[in-house]
Amino acid sequence: MEALRTPFFPSSNLSVLPTRFLSTRSYDKPLLHFAFNPSPNSSICANFSKSQPSTPRSSAINSTESVDSHGEEKFDWFSQWYPVAPLCDLDKRKPHAKKVMGLDIVVWWDRKESEWKVFDDACPHRLAPLSEGRIDQWGRLQCVYHGWCFNGSGDCKFIPQAPSDGPQVQASKKACASVYPSAVQNGIVWFWPKTDPRFRDILMKKKPPYIPELDDPSYTKSMGSRDFPYGYEILVENVMDPAHVAYTHFRIMQAPQGKDNREGGTPIDINMKRLGMDGFDAEREHAKTKFIPPCLYHTCLESPAIQSNKSVSSALTREESSSSDHVSTRRVLMTLLCVPVSPGNSRLIWANSRNIGLWIDRIVPQWIFHMRLNLVLDSDLYLLHVEERKIMKAGPSNWHKACFVPTKSDAHIVAFRGWLRKYSGGQLDWGTEFSEALPPTPSREQLMDRYWSHVVNCSSCSVAYKGFHVLEVVLQILSIVLIGIPTAINHSVMRSVNGRITVVSMAVLCFAASRWLSFFIYKTFHFHDYKHAFR
Repeated sequence: MEALRTPFFPSSNLSVLPTRFLSTRSYDKPLLHFAFNPSPNSSICANFSKSQPSTPRSSAINSTESVDSHGEEKFDWFSQWYPVAPLCDLDKRKPHAKKVMGLDIVVWWDRKESEWKVFDDACPHRLAPLSEGRIDQWGRLQCVYHGWCFNGSGDCKFIPQAPSDGPQVQASKKACASVYPSAVQNGIVWFWPKTDPRFRDILMKKKPPYIPELDDPSYTKSMGSRDFPYGYEILVENVMDPAHVAYTHFRIMQAPQGKDNREGGTPIDINMKRLGMDGFDAEREHAKTKFIPPCLYHTCLESPAIQSNKSVSSALTREESSSSDHVSTRRVLMTLLCVPVSPGNSRLIWANSRNIGLWIDRIVPQWIFHMRLNLVLDSDLYLLHVEERKIMKAGPSNWHKACFVPTKSDAHIVAFRGWLRKYSGGQLDWGTEFSEALPPTPSREQLMDRYWSHVVNCSSCSVAYKGFHVLEVVLQILSIVLIGIPTAINHSVMRSVNGRITVVSMAVLCFAASRWLSFFIYKTFHFHDYKHAFR
């Protein structure tokens, strides 16, 4: 029963936390101020979990920071690893279009090297999107516009229009596709947003953040992604904020202290432990969190379990005991990757794990978890979209003046905005690709669309979506067939009143079921409006 009370679906924010993990302690000093001091770079699991052995960074390529004209360290947004997509949502049979940091990229499976590759999504011939192409019979990425073919290194291997006995134009460097360094870690494809050959071996100098529990068979692993019509900064703030759960996600998530009313909020005592250019650590009751810029926000929730002889698989907070028995720990780990897409747009990739209730994931399909998760995400989507526009109107550098954050429950947000102001001038640096203008606000139905933001990219939800559509059509056909049976069949049973009533009733039920299923499909996979006033 405890496993059932534990949130077993992936979440995009702290709204999934069980009530017992939320601190209810009061605070003494209401005003928050953090002095940021750079600290040495640490691994993802410092003070949290084991990490893969780190490789010393090369002094030739400083991949983390730069120095501005005043001699202050600045965060280099284009010298970082960025998550692209979970492997579970990538089809090896076709290329996939993605946008990260304003860059249009294509992800595809190179059969020859058995690796996922990330290219610039533009054919060098006429700049047609390679993501609209195909994987040919030799495992090459083929541009669908004129048939140019590229191998995993970006070399052009075939130009159909070039005569075989003429100049080997495909050997020209100008015929090569631009290749980004890429890697797969924790079941996620990552890429480095620079195509310069100097960064070809950047993985040897700097690796993406690593979460050992996501590769631990004694933990579950649930992954997915969704795109949002609000920016990276707003997304990061939202996933760091535990205080909005009782109100924004009212009657979706479990209310603190079992309260089924709007007054379920309590003080949350969040204590910052380390702040620097490489992020920050924080603690609260039963939870430890870590932010590693630019994308990773990691939360470990734990509570004591039963006495056990079995050691805990992770060293996240493991304490050795002198006796043969020790208290094992229930752990829920939420790894949330906030990806900057473009101004006013972001993507959340969740990769969560736990060491309890493992059987649930074996019998319950992922689309059921995603159905509830999308309701959680929708419940604050419109709020965040509007909030971003008001912050932009005030000016991102004036966030601390425009927003009043007096309690410790906002400590994560204050720390993030302080980090952003100190190391990046208060906002993400897009280079020269974009202006500061946000895209126009679409209709509410387009704003909260689930199909294009999640379903079409999710392997589990897309299969369920197609299956329900087939079932809907079958029910409609069956209702029509049943209506025609009494007139088509000259049988004593069909001539009787009871027989006709039975067949017609079945036809009506099938038609009603198809109409209900159509409504279910629309609300689950397309658009489900959320009105807080009527919750």
